[in-house]
Amino acid sequence: MCVAVPGKVIEINGKMGKVDFNGNVIEVNVSLVDVEVGSYVLVHAGYAVEVVKRELAEELSNLFADLEDVL
Repeated sequence: MCVAVPGKVIEINGKMGKVDFNGNVIEVNVSLVDVEVGSYVLVHAGYAVEVVKRELAEELSNLFADLEDVL
């Protein structure tokens, strides 16, 4: 099973972008999607694999936070 984590794109430089995951900023390859600064993306294995709406990104982030609380 693969898990893609949502984050907000805060910078783009060519094929790479900086994505904010609740305060953790990671460099991500954005070459697979059409993305702009401010977009929310799902990231798996260092690649942005899908652009999603902010509401979905927030919902997924909340679900991951709930899972952390349980574990």
